[in-house]
Amino acid sequence: MEFVDSEPALNEAALQKTAVRPPERVRKRASLFRYIWFNRYLYIMLVPALVYYLIFHYIPMYGAIVAFKDFSITKGILGSDWAGFEHFRYLFSQDKFWEVIKNTVIISLYRLTFGFPAPIIAALLLNEVRAKFFKQSIQTVIYLPHFISWVILGGILINLLSTDSGVVNNIIKAFGGTPIGFLSEEAYFRTTLVFSMIWKEFGWNTIIYIAALAGISPHLYEAAVIDGANRLQRLLYLTIPLIRSTIVLILILRLGGIMEAGFEQIFVLYHPGVYRVSDIIDTYVYRIGLTDGRFSLAAAVGLFKSLINFTLLVLANWLSRRLGEQGVY
Repeated sequence: MEFVDSEPALNEAALQKTAVRPPERVRKRASLFRYIWFNRYLYIMLVPALVYYLIFHYIPMYGAIVAFKDFSITKGILGSDWAGFEHFRYLFSQDKFWEVIKNTVIISLYRLTFGFPAPIIAALLLNEVRAKFFKQSIQTVIYLPHFISWVILGGILINLLSTDSGVVNNIIKAFGGTPIGFLSEEAYFRTTLVFSMIWKEFGWNTIIYIAALAGISPHLYEAAVIDGANRLQRLLYLTIPLIRSTIVLILILRLGGIMEAGFEQIFVLYHPGVYRVSDIIDTYVYRIGLTDGRFSLAAAVGLFKSLINFTLLVLANWLSRRLGEQGVY
């Protein structure tokens, strides 16, 4: 009988296998390439979006250097002289700049506080409606204002809220009240802005939450009913927790745009009589940039605003992950 020393042979085979095995980094790269090739058609569909963002969002970032130059139209961006942080120092020394920052933050917080919960509440209420025709009719009615531009809505609001012949003030006068300057008095202007914004956009924003609610399995509700949960308990302990990640995601995105207070709406509705409470960063940039022709100063304001938005987005995303939620990235 012939004895075979199998252990050295096995060790030699293991060594050979280890010797030809590619490094971890190479194997991961090959796996990534195989994954991309396997999903190549999806990535091809992504190309137009990438080209769009490259042309219209990333290449224009080059123009941000205007904030650090004394821009001259005749010399161009490259030919203009460098000014360093001179425009930023000038801005920070202006009381008007801090006033528009304050107005932007206040109006944005109003919009976030009252505008963010509105579509969630609307979606939850619509989710409880069982009559399909009634539910679709309500959805259509609340979606419609989104498709009307602020120019047209501004005219409608002026006609409705005018102190002389507006419908609302006529009703107030009919009950013996005093006409209210919703758009002409500083005390009411911000409130009118926020509620008109909610009226226009909350219906459209419910689409996201209705889509999230549609993804919840009906079996969960059936199980909850069998366990004796009533409608309110199903709402509090089943529906809201299951769409919590969507709510957090939208909230992060809204916090990232806290310095966007709605240029179109305010530009249509505001006037010099309410500048003190309505002039925001975007309208300020429009006036000093296009009207006064101070392009470098306007670019400095815009860059400062973008930096704050970016910082808030990163902080909100970090906080979301720390609290165990899924972030934007």
